[in-house]
Amino acid sequence: MVLLLLSTILLIPVLMGLGKALENFSGILIKGISGKILSGIVGISLLWTILAFFIPLNSYVEITTIILGFIYFFKGQLYREFYHFSKKEYSLIFVISLIVLFCGSFYPYILDHFGYYLPTIKWLTEFGVVKGISNLDLTLGQISLWHIFQAGFSNFSDPFLRINSILLIVYTLYIIEKKSWIQLCFIPVLLLFSQSPSPDLPVIVFSLIILNEIVRENKHTSLLFAFSVFVFAIKPTMIWLPILSFFYSILIIKSNLKNLIPGILIVLLFFIKNIYTFGYPIFPVSIGDFGVNWKPNPEVLQISSQFAIQKTYDMQYSYGEIQKFSSLDYIKNWLFLNGIKSKINILFVVSLISFIIFSFIKKNRITSLICISILIKSVIILLFSAQYRFFLDVFFVIFFVMMINYFNKKRSITVFSVLSTAFIGILLLPNVLQIYLPSFRLGNLWENLKSGNCTNLLLIIIINLNLTRSGI
Repeated sequence: MVLLLLSTILLIPVLMGLGKALENFSGILIKGISGKILSGIVGISLLWTILAFFIPLNSYVEITTIILGFIYFFKGQLYREFYHFSKKEYSLIFVISLIVLFCGSFYPYILDHFGYYLPTIKWLTEFGVVKGISNLDLTLGQISLWHIFQAGFSNFSDPFLRINSILLIVYTLYIIEKKSWIQLCFIPVLLLFSQSPSPDLPVIVFSLIILNEIVRENKHTSLLFAFSVFVFAIKPTMIWLPILSFFYSILIIKSNLKNLIPGILIVLLFFIKNIYTFGYPIFPVSIGDFGVNWKPNPEVLQISSQFAIQKTYDMQYSYGEIQKFSSLDYIKNWLFLNGIKSKINILFVVSLISFIIFSFIKKNRITSLICISILIKSVIILLFSAQYRFFLDVFFVIFFVMMINYFNKKRSITVFSVLSTAFIGILLLPNVLQIYLPSFRLGNLWENLKSGNCTNLLLIIIINLNLTRSGI
């Protein structure tokens, strides 16, 4: 926890400094501390993606980046911006950061941490982006931009790969700076992704930030679209976000098409990276064959496709059985799987229907565009592989749009306090989850802390109660 705190203290000024340098060149999308940090994240990720084609993201790259970040941070006297928070805002930031650091110090439980995230980051730090690496291990061919960003800071700034925890603290700064209190309700859920460099957390956080900026009618459409494409490049299942930004730019703000050029360049970089590592523009889809000789064997891709279809049904049916499904069986068997996945799938369908009705009643252009974008993404996901982890972000978006006017500061802090206590309790006492939700497999992977479980949980409960009562 202490090491994570030191990483946070080191990296936030670096990201701020480099973000300020990028804003001098590209313009400002979001004002404030969080805006500079987000700009720094985007700029560093894209620069390192290009560098990784030629050199490994080793200590030399990291040291150079940190030195430049500190130079711009102190040269621009950016530390003065931290004086703008009030005492109550500082108290809120402190409490939330303490909770994030505490949860981020847990042992990583996500299966992909050691099976995909860690190997990808190690390859990047030792060799950079490797041509045709998907032939060694298919999953390594996807190389998310988030793992490129993580790899560059993994040599000594963040050796335990807790960059997601730092991002949650940055997200907290954004929420408080923009007074977007409803987003406090999301932090407790995102704590479950804070122990690993999972791309799920950044794409959810970034999408909610962009969504808030669109709802507030931010006029910087060029940067909005570029940022949205960056999120798509981290995880292509976020296709709805660049679609929404495109519609917003063209139909609401009436922007010139030339404003889309930065985003288009990011898409091209994303395609080039995928072709170089995987052989096709979008992992793991074998569409857009450029005839490169390092693309995976077609049989490997076919097996991967079959496995994705089986994962849609939680591996409860064989591929042969699924092939025999009628159109009605495809829907019925997906909705009524054994275990918690069925409840999630039903909730997803109900949420979509509710959001469509809400959009129709609301008759707001931006809300309608959000609904259309989410529906496009949902159809694509349902056609390829309707795994619940691919549409988790939809729940956040629908809740945000439908409840934004209901959650004021007091209600949001109350919900944050209750949910954070509950989720920390789950992390500390995973046996409860194993007993009441045995079909939720991740529950079986959570491990207890070696000691002090009850004491730590009691401490967090007391902090949250004081937070709620004080009305910070």
